[in-house]
Amino acid sequence: MADTDRRKSSGPYSAEIAVVREIYDGENAQERFELELERALEAAVPVIVIEPVRLGDETARWIAVGNCLHKTAVLAGLGSVITGLFCDNRPYIYTPLGLLSLLCTGLYTASWQFDPCCKYQVEMDTKRLAKLPVNRLTTSSPIVLVRRDDNKRKTLHCTICVTAASITLWKLYFIAFK
Repeated sequence: MADTDRRKSSGPYSAEIAVVREIYDGENAQERFELELERALEAAVPVIVIEPVRLGDETARWIAVGNCLHKTAVLAGLGSVITGLFCDNRPYIYTPLGLLSLLCTGLYTASWQFDPCCKYQVEMDTKRLAKLPVNRLTTSSPIVLVRRDDNKRKTLHCTICVTAASITLWKLYFIAFK
């Protein structure tokens, strides 16, 4: 049975840690791992350690895709704003960038914004990982998720997207009705 082990820790993570254990006993082990991870995500546990390799890889990829959409939307939006403000005569540059920002923001909003997994990032810092109590883990390479506050990130994301779309529409309006 998949076990979610919650315990207090010392060091930088002084709150609870949830461990999704890799224990196979039955046909539905993978489904139980997913259920345990879902419970930990919904409980907003600050640190989640995922032992099952397949589930850890899938979760890390899902988070990476969300991060990629976010970064693409922000960078395309910034590119659209900058070129829209300083290159009035080049709508073929700022229009596609604005549309790309809008598309990525829409995909992120529809697919990731309400997923509890979007509040987590994969911890890669070896110094922080070394301070986690990993002596009882059954795998040598677990995926560690750390809960992060993403309100500023989402605000920045949406503000840049709306600004890029507004500038693009404003510039196109003046080009069309000159």
